[in-house]
Amino acid sequence: MAASASPTVRRRRLAAELRRLRGTRTGGEVAKALTWSPAKVSRFELGQTNFPPDEVEKLLDFYGVAEPRRRELLTLAAEAGQRGWWDEYSDVLAPEFMEFIGLEAEADSLAHWQVGVIPGLLQTEEYARQLNTGYHSVIPTPPGVLERLVRVRMIRQELLRREPPLRLSVVMDESVLLRKIGDRNLMRAQLRHLAKVAELPNVEVRVLPLDRETSLVAESFAILAFDPRPADATGKLADVVSTEGVTSELYVEGESDTYLYRLVFQGLVKASLSPADSQHAIIQTAERLWA
Repeated sequence: MAASASPTVRRRRLAAELRRLRGTRTGGEVAKALTWSPAKVSRFELGQTNFPPDEVEKLLDFYGVAEPRRRELLTLAAEAGQRGWWDEYSDVLAPEFMEFIGLEAEADSLAHWQVGVIPGLLQTEEYARQLNTGYHSVIPTPPGVLERLVRVRMIRQELLRREPPLRLSVVMDESVLLRKIGDRNLMRAQLRHLAKVAELPNVEVRVLPLDRETSLVAESFAILAFDPRPADATGKLADVVSTEGVTSELYVEGESDTYLYRLVFQGLVKASLSPADSQHAIIQTAERLWA
């Protein structure tokens, strides 16, 4: 089982806390006091750099942070510098996708609207392999790279059975069930797997029928939410929305924007079938269309 603690999330939590500690001071004022460049202060506050403990200590000294808060933040800085399991696959993963995996690894819940394919956390190994083969047929890719990408997807799925498990809510367009990826046997096995995983208490799968009237039209997106962690006392990390493109991930993080995605997702849930009816539709499609 891959560890759930994520350096990516630790880095974001620490960056948010450093922004809070700066208060009404400008980045230029902090930089001048520490003989740093303003860009360095900015990188720290945006989580775009490592957090050497001795450098973090200088900031905490300047902000007058005392124990035990000081120790908590220095521990957070040390954890932010560790490596996640996904770093071992940096040779085949885009930096943006590694960022997503790091966020996903410590998310408390994930709400996913999908219009293209079965969501990655619900794919069988064969389905994932076929997808990777299709994407990479455009650009010739060594078989070893394809297998490493499939391995990443399988490791990510451990989140659904960790303790505590990721709470996953998925709404998928019915076209996902009808789109042939690979042969009929592969599709039937994938839909049966989808129905089985949907029985997990932490997983909810809904299908939006093609004939269901709705005015909501949106590309695929995922909303990641995080619980506060009293152990590091850094407060709640804001929701992050990821919209997946062909070659990269785009992140939306402003409160107003992520709230809008929440409203859209709630509308899609309301327009879709119930979990029980969705499971029936998935099984029926597997046997009727892909048998």
